[in-house]
Amino acid sequence: MSVITQNSEVLMHFAIKLEDGSVAESTQAMGKPAKFRMGDGSLTDNFEQCLLGLKAGDKSSFELAPEDAFGLPNPDNIHHVDLRKFGTDAPAEVGNIIAFAGPDGQDIPGVITAVAGDSVTVDFNHPLAGQRVTFDVEVVTIEN
Repeated sequence: MSVITQNSEVLMHFAIKLEDGSVAESTQAMGKPAKFRMGDGSLTDNFEQCLLGLKAGDKSSFELAPEDAFGLPNPDNIHHVDLRKFGTDAPAEVGNIIAFAGPDGQDIPGVITAVAGDSVTVDFNHPLAGQRVTFDVEVVTIEN
């Protein structure tokens, strides 16, 4: 039976739980497992270390500190945008998540955290940055 190694392609279900036990994201809820390749940079090193050695069918749960999961909030990712840049299709209201065009043309989600006069504060940090999270994983298939 194959096990997850440093170069495996892995198909797995996962749930991300916050410290209060609430589920922030779940592939089970979406009805489709996630596929990724170990070592491609899409997961942190510590996350990958927790997966090494697991076999298809294995279930595991592990807790990651913020720096090993979604990182720590970066003050450079908080920007002030002119209120006139917002419209009725994407209103500048606190709590709204709006997609902004990044320099490479990819959409970058930003959370509006404040509106003061003509200035809108947008936080481009990952919504889970700075949070300790628990990952529940279930390995579906492994290709080495």
